[in-house]
Order: sequence, then C-alpha cells, then structure tokens
Amino acid sequence: MTTRLTTVEEAFLTVFPAYESTTSLDELRKNQYAGLDRDGHVYLDYTGAGLYAASQIKDHAALLLNNTFGNPHSTNPTSLAMTRLVEQTRAYVFDFFNASPDEYEVIFTLNASGALKLVGESYPFGPEGRYLLTFDNHNSVNGIREFARGKGAKVFYAPVIPPDLRLNDHILESLLASATPDAGNLFAFPAQSNFSGVRHSLAWIERAQQKGWEVLLDAAAYAPTNRLDLGRWHPDFVTLSFYKMFGYPTGVGCLIARKQALAKLHRPWFAGGTITVASVQADRYYLHGGSEAFEDGTLNYLSLPAVQIGLRHIAAIGLDKIHTRVHCLTGWLLTELTKLRHGNGAPLVRIYGPLESKNRGGTVTFNLFDPDGQFIDHRLVERRANEAGISLRTGCFCNPGGGELALGISAEELTNCMVTADKRVTFDDFRRCMDAKSTGAVRVSLGLVSTFGDVQRFICFVRWFKDIQAEKYC
Repeated sequence: MTTRLTTVEEAFLTVFPAYESTTSLDELRKNQYAGLDRDGHVYLDYTGAGLYAASQIKDHAALLLNNTFGNPHSTNPTSLAMTRLVEQTRAYVFDFFNASPDEYEVIFTLNASGALKLVGESYPFGPEGRYLLTFDNHNSVNGIREFARGKGAKVFYAPVIPPDLRLNDHILESLLASATPDAGNLFAFPAQSNFSGVRHSLAWIERAQQKGWEVLLDAAAYAPTNRLDLGRWHPDFVTLSFYKMFGYPTGVGCLIARKQALAKLHRPWFAGGTITVASVQADRYYLHGGSEAFEDGTLNYLSLPAVQIGLRHIAAIGLDKIHTRVHCLTGWLLTELTKLRHGNGAPLVRIYGPLESKNRGGTVTFNLFDPDGQFIDHRLVERRANEAGISLRTGCFCNPGGGELALGISAEELTNCMVTADKRVTFDDFRRCMDAKSTGAVRVSLGLVSTFGDVQRFICFVRWFKDIQAEKYC
C-alpha cells in the first residue's frame, strides 16, 4: 500500500512540481492543526469555513488574560485600551489588502452578509436606477434585489454559461451599457464563485465603473487563497468574512468601501455608536462620518484583536504559498475525478464548472451518477462521507443561480414548484416536485493545510460508488 501511494504521489509531483515549494505547510499542519490527523479528519469544507491554528487561540487568550478591556464607546482607561486595539486591527486590514486609508474606509460587521446588507439597505436605488448582478452569486447578494425593487429600481441578471459556468462577456458588456446617467447603478459579482470555484475577472471592476456603475465585489470565497490588492483593483465595495480566511474568530466580517461611494449611501435608521448627537424632543440625529456611521451598536470588540492575529498568521505563511498548494491539489483532484468510470464506461462524476485549474479556485462541485446515468442523491453521498470521516458540503450552497444553471433546472420548472397559494415551500416539497432532477450537489473545497493525502483519501471514497445502482441507496 505504501509503495502504491508513493507511486501515485510521484505522478502528482511530476504534473505539479510547484507543490514541493509548499512543504512547510505540512509541518504547519502537524504543529498548529494537529487535531486533523490526530482524529483522522479529512476536512474539505474550506469554502464553508477556514480552520484556526492553535497559536491563534493561545495568542488571543493571552491577550485577554493579561489585560483588562472595556467597551470602546467611552474614554476611561479600559475603554481606551480597547479602542487602540480596534484601530490597530482596522489599520492592519488596510495594510493586508493594500487599501489606502485616503481612498477606503474599513467597517467592521458581523460577517459578509452583514456587510452586504449595509450596502443594500443604504444604496441610493431609485426608479431610474439599476441593480445588475450575475446568476452566480451568494444569496446575500441576491437579497439586495429586494431593496432595489422596493425603491423602484430595475434588476438584471447576467448569465454564466454551462458547463464551465463562466460569464458571457458579450451579454455582460451589453448589460453594463444600460446604466442610467446620474442614477444609482450597482453591479455586484463574486471574485470567486462559492458554487463552481470560477474566478471571475477582476478587470470587470474598472470596465463597469467606466460605464457608470458602482461595483460591489463579494470577496468571501476569494480572499482565503488569493491576494486581493486594492492598490491594483478599486471596487467601490468589498465584503468578506474573516472566519473564511483563518477560522477564528467567527462573528466578524467587514465592508471595505471607497469613501466617495460610501458618501452616497443613506442609512435608513441610526443606532448606538453611529451618531454624534440624537434628540428625542428635537426629533433629530446626526451621524458620525466615515466607518463609525455604519458600525451599529457595540462592536464585537473582544474578538477584533483576534482578526489581527489571524491576518498576521496568514501573512507569515504567505498567501502565494497557500494559493500554489490549492492550485496544485485542485488540478490533481479534477484530473482524477474526471477519469472515474463505471464498468460500462459511463462517467461516475459530473463536475459543474471548469475541468482545469486555470482561473478557478479550490472549490469543486459535482454530482455522482450510477451506470445508467441516474444521479445519486447528494444527501446520501454526504451521509457516507460522514461515516468515512470526511467533512464536505451538499446542497446549493446559498447560490441558487449557479445551481439552477449547472443542474439544468428551467425557470418554468422552478416557477411551477414554488407557486403555492397557502403554505411555505419546504425543501422536501421542492424535491418531490423536481422528481427526477437533482436539487443540489456535492461540494469539496481545499485550503490552507489541505494535503495530497486528503485528496487521495477522498478520491478513494468516490471510487466506492463505482458500478452501484442509485436505487440501492434509497
């Protein structure tokens, strides 16, 4: 068995020799992420959440145990100590993303969804305005359409084209040409798809801005393994969650916003911490300038220093090294999955998205099919993976547009299944309505301390499904 594994690994290194430049990550995994190998985990859900290092927890705990911190909304000694740490963290976010404080503001939020909601509820949509987004978007980006429609703006979707699920450049160019001058025009797209792993070109940022759009870039799936240089690219709004990058802390994300775009937002309410003065009797309030006007209530201030600890951890490792490792492992995974066949020659795996690692990240989404071409229910695949100690994810991953196009589900089918006069549509209702079509998929995603062994163990797991009829799982 050892000889066979060595032979396979040698074949891998022949195709992806750059992997050897990332071997320091194996030692990092051994020392800082020991639970994975100790407990036999194969963690393949990095798009769902990054993993935290032991040193992050120790450093944060030491900071809290050796100091006394109070609510930063005051000027007493414990509050001022915390304020200094919050602003140090904010400054480090600027530095990590190479965002100039003269151009951008960093606003701390609960997560990427909270950052997206801030933009959606405050953006100056109007009857002449437009909200343009791609089919391939997280639901928190899709949800902004309800704010847009509520203010009378038109909503347009730019398609992605199967099987690679990349944008149709011609259609997107045409839609971008429809911006109404002097109206609120917002274009949103993910730097990397959380469904297919496609990295959409960041060149669309400038191209859209030249045509009169503000650009909202969802960087939640991109930032963990790619360098986002805001000195090179200048989106108006960037949203992300820090736990996606380094696991801990949860409950903290941010909106990085250009000052000129932020000045156009109109908040629909005010909260503690966002105002300089508010009066009950005078019935007036005045918002702070900059980031403070958007940080509602008290920040998750004890967690914020852990963000700086996490970012420093990633910086010390090197994003380029992480990117190289994920690129190599993803290329091998795609190659090996597409080779798998049943005894009759029928493919076992159907991948939704690009079959090569160029311009794509470490998220690989697929379904398994039996020898007769019938899909194997993704929930049953997950159940088997759980039994095998493999953490993956199934469903549509809060990206219904990408899933609908990948799975070949038409607008008519969706409308018929979702029109109910007197009740909510449950997932089981929807599943029964779709009948023979899959309503979801299996997603594996690679990250910071993924290894060749993780990938090989997963490939062996998938081989178990060869030549088994789908109905045997029911």
